[in-house]
Amino acid sequence: MKNLAKKLDSIVVFKNVKESPVLRAFYTLLVADFENRIELYADFVANLFDYNFNFTEFIVDSVVTDENQYVVLRSKGEEIPEVLSDCVKNEISIFDEISRVTPEELKRFIGYSGYLPKFESGYESLEKDNLFDEYEARICDINKVGYGIYSHNTMFRYLDGEIVPVKTPDTTNVLDLFGYERERGLLIDNTNALLEGRPAANTLLVGDAGTGKSSSVKAVTNLLSHEGLRLIEINKSQIQKLPEIMDIISENPLKFIIFIDDLSFNAEDTNLGTLKAILEGGASANAHNCVIYATSNRRHLIKETFSDREGDDIHRQDTMQEQISLSDRFGLTILYTRPSKPLYLEIVHNLAQVKGVKMDENELDTKASAFALRKGGFSPRAAKQFVESQM
Repeated sequence: MKNLAKKLDSIVVFKNVKESPVLRAFYTLLVADFENRIELYADFVANLFDYNFNFTEFIVDSVVTDENQYVVLRSKGEEIPEVLSDCVKNEISIFDEISRVTPEELKRFIGYSGYLPKFESGYESLEKDNLFDEYEARICDINKVGYGIYSHNTMFRYLDGEIVPVKTPDTTNVLDLFGYERERGLLIDNTNALLEGRPAANTLLVGDAGTGKSSSVKAVTNLLSHEGLRLIEINKSQIQKLPEIMDIISENPLKFIIFIDDLSFNAEDTNLGTLKAILEGGASANAHNCVIYATSNRRHLIKETFSDREGDDIHRQDTMQEQISLSDRFGLTILYTRPSKPLYLEIVHNLAQVKGVKMDENELDTKASAFALRKGGFSPRAAKQFVESQM
């Protein structure tokens, strides 16, 4: 055990793994004096339980998902210095040895015959014979599985200069959405083009409120996340940060949707010029591995008043064209119109069947129609709210 501590001291490439709370507690136990080992063992197990009950699985997962210099260079297809390759191979062998430590071995090391909490060990689902081969196999598939925070998360936000995971991501499934199949098909086709390295269009989803524009974007993300798709949601005030965000992800092997919900501007909005330049492919052009998806209830994204039309601008027509030109810069516009009553009722019936709502068909139609009228009109959102109110 003392020798394992010395080996951990030599870790360089996988320093993030070494410095995790679990391995810090493990290391502290290994180098501790005899009288402190029981308390430090309990501290180690408590930290492990915060992440995983199986020590072997924790080590393997931490190593194969770690963001480090080696995996970044490999994902970019760059040549790897021999010293770095040797370092990685030896460090992984150290973690492979550590991952096999059992609670019984630690109990003998502690020298205590009383009760000590156990943890699980062993990794039966390891696909390869050893941890290094498992690591190499994952790197070969890095454009789908990712590394670092992107390996365990699908949806992100931009916060205080960093891309951070969404703690409670939207889990909407495409199979949970009814109606608008043609519209979602266009979105899926465009997203598949991005994933396959073909030209993909920045996309504007526009239409009435409650028609499922935002849900469609997040459902498509969930559908294709296993193919290497991730979503970063920003608000309108963060549009000025788009060049920074694109710079962060530009060399990542995954593909990204940058999602802006409920987009609209005033004519004086300083974010307007930034977004136009990016959509037009100017100095702050898109990263090759991302597209911008935006939703809006307005076909023309710049709010316009009658005074804007009747102003004293000599070139009034030019001003009006400038105000409506932003939406034209999106390569693909998908229109979500408010559903007809028959389509609304069809959505209600499908949702009711999925959610297990038992009700006579005529009664269901009558109640659903009345509910929509109280909500201001027919929409998929009203259909979902109605069905959920009957559960």
